[in-house]
Amino acid sequence: MTTQTTRAPAGPPSAPADSARLGARGWLTLFTLCGATFITGLDYSIIMVALPEIGRDLGFGSAGSLQWVATACVLPTAALLPLFGRVSDLVGRRRLFVAGVLAFTALSLAAGLANAPGLLIAARAGQGVAAAMIGATAIALMTTIFPEGPRRTRALGINGALLSLGFVIGTIGGGVVTSGLNWRWTMLILVAMGAAVLVGAVTLLPGDAGRSAARLDVPGAVLASGGLFALVYAISTGADAGWTSPATLGSLVGAVVLLGGFLAVEARHPDPLVPLGLLNRPTVKWSALIGLVTFGMCGGTTMLLSLYMQDVLGYSPLATGFGFLAEGATALAAGTLAARIINVWGTRRVLVVGLLVQGVGTAAMALLPAGGNIALLLVTSGAMGFGHVLSVVSFITTLTSGVADEEQGVAGSLAQMPQFVGAIGVAALAAITTARADALADATSRTLAVLGGLHTAMLTAGLITLAATALTALLPRRA
Repeated sequence: MTTQTTRAPAGPPSAPADSARLGARGWLTLFTLCGATFITGLDYSIIMVALPEIGRDLGFGSAGSLQWVATACVLPTAALLPLFGRVSDLVGRRRLFVAGVLAFTALSLAAGLANAPGLLIAARAGQGVAAAMIGATAIALMTTIFPEGPRRTRALGINGALLSLGFVIGTIGGGVVTSGLNWRWTMLILVAMGAAVLVGAVTLLPGDAGRSAARLDVPGAVLASGGLFALVYAISTGADAGWTSPATLGSLVGAVVLLGGFLAVEARHPDPLVPLGLLNRPTVKWSALIGLVTFGMCGGTTMLLSLYMQDVLGYSPLATGFGFLAEGATALAAGTLAARIINVWGTRRVLVVGLLVQGVGTAAMALLPAGGNIALLLVTSGAMGFGHVLSVVSFITTLTSGVADEEQGVAGSLAQMPQFVGAIGVAALAAITTARADALADATSRTLAVLGGLHTAMLTAGLITLAATALTALLPRRA
C-alpha cells in the first residue's frame, strides 16, 4: 500500500474562478452530508440544557448518574470511529452512512420516548454508535464526491461552520424547547431532521463501488476501540471520580496499554485497521495534532465561557445560549469564506492565521470583568469561533490531501477523532480553573475566586493555541 503523498503547489492554484461552484445537485448532496454531521453535533449540546428536567422527569438518583445521559453518547462515538472508518472502506461508505443515519433517527425516537433512566442511557449509547458510523463516512464521502481543490475545500468549510453552529443552536434551542415544551422534544426534533437527511442520502449519494477484498483487522479494532474507550472514559469521569482515583488511573493505564498494543499489531497485520504508513505521514500526524489542540482549547474555553456567564454574571441557561451567538455567527462566516481564503493564501498559511486568531481571542478573555462587558465578550468569543473554524477546515484539508480513495474512510475517521479526544482540553482547563479558584478562595469572594480561575484557564488555552502555530512548520510546504 503506497504511502507517498501527491504533491501540488501550496500557493494560489491556477484553477478558474468558478472551480469552486458545486451546482444544484452538489449543494443538495453537501447539505445532506453536512446535515448528518450537524445533527450529531446538535445532539450533544441540545441535551445538555435539558439535563435538569430529564433528571426530575425520569427520577435519576444523582447528578453523576444523570451525566451519563451525555457521556453514554460520546464514549462509543470516540471509541468506534477508527473501526467504522475502516469498515466504510471495506463495505461501502454510502451503505454505512445510510445505516448510521437510519439508526441515529430510530434511536433518537427511542430516546424521546424513554420512560426510565436505563432506557434513555441505552438509547443514547446507541446514538453514539450511530454517530460514529456517520462521522467516519461523512468526511470520506465529501472528500471522494468533491475532488481535491476549491470544491472540496468549500465543502469542508461549510461542514466546519455547521459543526460549530450546531453547538450554539443546540444550546439556544435546548433552552427554548425545554422551556416551551419539554425535554422529549429535544430528541424528537432530531428524528425529523434525521428523516430529512435519510431521504437525501438515499436519493442523492452515488452508489458504492465493489467491495474491497481486504480483511477486517479484528485484533486492531478491539485494541483501538478499547483503548479509545478507556481514554475518553477517564477524561469524562475523572473530574467527578477524582484524577487519582483507582478507576481513573486504571482507565488511563489501560488506555496506554491497549493503544500501545494496537500500534504493535498494526505494524504486523497485512490489512491494518489504520495503516501506519498513512498515520506516519507528516500531513496526517501533525495536522491531527493541531486539530486536537484547536478542538480541545476551543471546546474547553466554550465551557469556561458558559461558567463565566452563569456563575459570575448570573445569566440563565437560555441567556447563556444567546451569549454564544457571536461565536456561532463568526464560525458560519469563517466556514463560508474558508475556501476563498485558502485559494488565495494556501492551506498552511490559513492554518497559521486561524490558530493565531483563535489564540489571541481566547487569551484576551482573561480581561473579562466580574461586572460584565458584553462588547468584549462578543468580540473575544467571535474571534475564537472565526479562528477555530479556519483552523478546522485547514487541518482537515491538509489531512485528507493526497490520500487514495480507498483510504479516505480511515482518513475521515482520523479527521473526526480530535473533536472527541479533544475532551482532554476540556478536562485540563476545568482542572486549572478549579485549582486556581481554590488557591484564591481564602483571599477573596467566591465569585472573584471563580473568575480568577477562569482567567488563568482562558489565558492558558490561548497560549497553547498560539504555541500550536509552531507545529505548522512541520507540515510540508507542498501538501
